[in-house]
Amino acid sequence: MFYQQEESLKKKIAMLLSSLLVVSMLSGCGSEATVNTESNVTTTTENQNMQTTEPVNITVWHCADATIADTLQKQVDALAPEIVVTFERKENMSDALKLVGDDPESAPDMYMWAHDKVGTFAQMGMLSPITDVLTEDDLADFLPMTLSAGEYQGDKYQLPLYYEALLFLYNKDLMETAPETTDELLELMKNETTADQYVFVEQHSTSYNAAAWIQGFGGYLINENKEPGLNLPQTVEAMEYHKQFVSYMPADGEYNTVTTLFTEGKAASTIGGPWLVPGIKEAGIDLGIAPMPVLPNGTSLTPFSGVQGVHVLKHAAETKKEALAEVLKVLGSKETGVALENAASCAPANSKAYEDASVSEDPMIMALNTMADNVVPTPNIPEMNVMWSVTDDLLAAVNKHGEDVQTACDAHQKEALEQISAMQ
Repeated sequence: MFYQQEESLKKKIAMLLSSLLVVSMLSGCGSEATVNTESNVTTTTENQNMQTTEPVNITVWHCADATIADTLQKQVDALAPEIVVTFERKENMSDALKLVGDDPESAPDMYMWAHDKVGTFAQMGMLSPITDVLTEDDLADFLPMTLSAGEYQGDKYQLPLYYEALLFLYNKDLMETAPETTDELLELMKNETTADQYVFVEQHSTSYNAAAWIQGFGGYLINENKEPGLNLPQTVEAMEYHKQFVSYMPADGEYNTVTTLFTEGKAASTIGGPWLVPGIKEAGIDLGIAPMPVLPNGTSLTPFSGVQGVHVLKHAAETKKEALAEVLKVLGSKETGVALENAASCAPANSKAYEDASVSEDPMIMALNTMADNVVPTPNIPEMNVMWSVTDDLLAAVNKHGEDVQTACDAHQKEALEQISAMQ
């Protein structure tokens, strides 16, 4: 009996010890699982915080007016803290970009500049087409001319922000209505120009200005195939016709002379860029802005346009594509276009911006908008650098020194071809 009771007690003790061992093992497993789970949660949380607190930094070089740069900076500041954009002013932009190339350690992610250097930097292999970052749908609202300005060899290298072009400006106190045709303007110049009062003045021997006459006649300084057009029949005809107007203008035709005459009320009209308008208004001139007068061939004067925009470097497109896309969408938005117009009287590249009353009520901006389909983006090929100086020399020879137009055009065409050949 005692033996049976002893055996029973042993069995109970063994069962109890076994139960305690199982509980201990389960408790141990549960404790380990809890620690591991907490560790995993902690690690995941830390990774999420790291992603949230470490922004993508985007640097944009520019040499724009401070008001424009500040306006753009405010627009992209809304992307912080996830994306932090810094607009950094850089003097001698061309030299600075050529120095750093596409080096991710020293080059910016983007730069903001005029479109006419696109060809130079695309050839250097520095730029990424903006369509590597944005879709064609993202570009649907831009004025076609502003997009075409930044194209080079079939790729779009610039997201346009705003554009400029020459305007026909007149003093309402001296000219009741602007002439609709160049023949009307010439007749006024013949009849009303005096020794101290001009009907019309312009930078007649500067290629940027004279191009409006040449292009209106169907000529060109250089085409997309890198062929100069200084002795084309259309160019010769334009210069022969334009020469008649030059004889009723100041001989030098320099920027300071032309601007001073107009702002002092000694010239009734001029052709100049939007950059002249603030000074003209400050001078108290009752300014009128009219469509470009129409040439005898039925085409109006057709000036160059300059498009300001942002360009993406290759290294940035490869490493920061998503962040760049967000920045570009903000910079190219209707809202940014309106902000630029309101702050600095810039003509937006985004067509939707013109739906805003603050933009559509500005006569200068709407004049530029009307002209957008009738301007020629300044050629962005490297060979254009040759054409500026050679064309200036041609204009001086004809307008200032009285050389025969055809002879001068032939000579300077030859000079342009030789200089372009030397670039190869």
